[in-house]
Amino acid sequence: MKERVKIIEGDITRLEVDAIVNAANTSLLGGGGVDGAIHRAAGPELLKETRQIGGCPTGEARVSKGYRLPARWVIHTVGPVWAGGHGSEDDLLTSCYRNSLMAAREIGAQTIAFPSISTGAYRFPLKRATGIAMGETKRFLESDDTIKRVIFVCFGKDVLDTYMDIFAQVFGE
Repeated sequence: MKERVKIIEGDITRLEVDAIVNAANTSLLGGGGVDGAIHRAAGPELLKETRQIGGCPTGEARVSKGYRLPARWVIHTVGPVWAGGHGSEDDLLTSCYRNSLMAAREIGAQTIAFPSISTGAYRFPLKRATGIAMGETKRFLESDDTIKRVIFVCFGKDVLDTYMDIFAQVFGE
């Protein structure tokens, strides 16, 4: 199962996968970081479609086309803003990964790429968020074989190193 998971450092907007996950805000209308990069790379058609979708609550996921991206689909999920761990942040982040993976299955995606959801401007502690990402991915892959490859795309060496360490702990060496 661990061979179905890959961790790389790179630009999620350049990956040739069936679906990429966008760490979006609740409006789905673009923003900074990964969200802004995905909107810029996909082109104005993405904004037009996300306006029609009408937003997304924290922890849920919505699907749009990829437009000018190499990926056919964008799965938008809204991660929680870190509030010290007292606002159900762990449960909401778990839901982001679970709902994104279920959305990928529903659209027939066999390959999906994730950024590190909520660890940038939303300040979720990186190690904690990575543990949630890996744990939920492992649970999903244990019970579902439709998704052939999950790629975690890291921004920077510190994030990459953290993902590699947590991957080894969750999936085994």
